[in-house]
Amino acid sequence: MKPASSLRGHRRGVRPGPSISCWLSYQPPLHWPSLLAFFAARAINGVERVSAGVYERSFVVGQRHGVIQVRKARGHRLQVTVTGLSPAALPGLLARVRRVFDLEADPRLIEAQLGVDALMAGLIAQRPGLRVPRGWDAFEQAMRTVLGQQISVAGAITLAGRMVAGYGMPLATALQHDSGLTHLFPVAQAIAEVDLSGLGMPRSRAATLSTLARALLDDPQLLRAERDLQGWVERLCRLRGIGPWSAQYLALRQMGAADALPLGDVALIKALRLLEGIDAQLAHRSQAWSPWRAYAAQHLWSSLS
Repeated sequence: MKPASSLRGHRRGVRPGPSISCWLSYQPPLHWPSLLAFFAARAINGVERVSAGVYERSFVVGQRHGVIQVRKARGHRLQVTVTGLSPAALPGLLARVRRVFDLEADPRLIEAQLGVDALMAGLIAQRPGLRVPRGWDAFEQAMRTVLGQQISVAGAITLAGRMVAGYGMPLATALQHDSGLTHLFPVAQAIAEVDLSGLGMPRSRAATLSTLARALLDDPQLLRAERDLQGWVERLCRLRGIGPWSAQYLALRQMGAADALPLGDVALIKALRLLEGIDAQLAHRSQAWSPWRAYAAQHLWSSLS
């Protein structure tokens, strides 16, 4: 296969048929099992799945439906196979994959600084090259974050599956047949004016989902990346139903803020106390992890698995 290299960090081979395969490079190391485990635990029925070392999901670009598969390849690369997308739209999709899988991270720099802390040094030794996975897009990650307020990951994904079944667009029939996936994640317009409490969540949380959908329709740049993390968090907390945990989690997963940390997260507190004792305080300990507290958080969450 003859490679082409019009984009930094990827090679493309166009095979006969509807699929395009690309290879995305990254700076090693990369802890692939943890990335897969993260996506597997949060795979929304009908939209995503993880099987045999491959992450697969449906997507839409413009009016075109597609399916993407991501797997680890040789030589510090991920192989990305895309079905249903025109080659002209490929650069934008590949940029999204790089962001979702945190391929722009410099793990050696991050781990050299985090590893000064003895706890983090031990966790890094267990999972070198751990990345901070990010959301597929702003609206989807916003919905996932609100659905996850004060419930388990499994409970949140169950609710997300109901949302997809009720309000997501069916995936193009040919792609359903080939992939086994069935839907696209709902768009903001489908959620903004409906009562989602019938999906099995408190009415207040359902209202927050609709409020956030309307806010993103009014301002599509609401969750854009900014340098001022604290200002970004404070701005989001003005939205009804969004508190510090949700805002910090969105900063971590959507904005890609390397120093974001949801201090009230029950799982983070549990992980820290299992590792350092019942008296360990997350707010105090996390001061040593700045400016990479999002990566420290990912290590703590991963330690629970």
